[in-house]
Amino acid sequence: MPRVLLIEDDPSIREGVALGLRRRGHEVAAAETGEAGLALMTGFSPELVLLDLMLPGMNGVQVCRRIRETSQLPIIMLTARGDDFDIVVGLEAGADDYIVKPARTEVIEARIKAVLRRLGAPAGSRPGIEFHGELAIDRAGLTVAKNGERVPLAPSEIKLLLHLSASPEQVFSRQQLLECVWDHSYHADARLVDACVRRLRTKVEDADGSPRYIQTVRGFGYRFGPL
Repeated sequence: MPRVLLIEDDPSIREGVALGLRRRGHEVAAAETGEAGLALMTGFSPELVLLDLMLPGMNGVQVCRRIRETSQLPIIMLTARGDDFDIVVGLEAGADDYIVKPARTEVIEARIKAVLRRLGAPAGSRPGIEFHGELAIDRAGLTVAKNGERVPLAPSEIKLLLHLSASPEQVFSRQQLLECVWDHSYHADARLVDACVRRLRTKVEDADGSPRYIQTVRGFGYRFGPL
């Protein structure tokens, strides 16, 4: 079972979540502040981070950005309010998913499994490197390069790119992408798709000009180019 780093300042939630995950076989390291959580990163070597959004001192968004400076570990945000603005800010900072507290351990475990499944190549994908304009996509190695330079992508970003690029020019609705990439079947999470697209574009698109690879189909969803 994957090692989980839990960063949560509420002691009852922290202890409850940690206990529930340990009972399911996870090795869990828990911290009550962002600073303490970042200090555990090296020694504990987590495979996934559960990160509270509202932390004292360094908040969850700041912690997420710090982690993303050096690591593409899967990150699931924990938020008590379910506020749209806070969730979008967390996703824009690099989180792969979010959970509204309080949540049962079974729900948290299901989200962990769903996020980690994104690390695998999609069914039916062929091995080898594909070239799409300036992008080189290695489906077997789950890596992407642009103009020969490796592009660091978070798990949700690489999964989204792999899914879109597997069917160039095919238009996917946000709901289809939620089901295929995030394993979510409800409409409330459409912002997961939009936030991930915005992050992905900052990494694979040119800074100037219209998106070349991840194209918006107004009123429906997205498709993969290149133009």
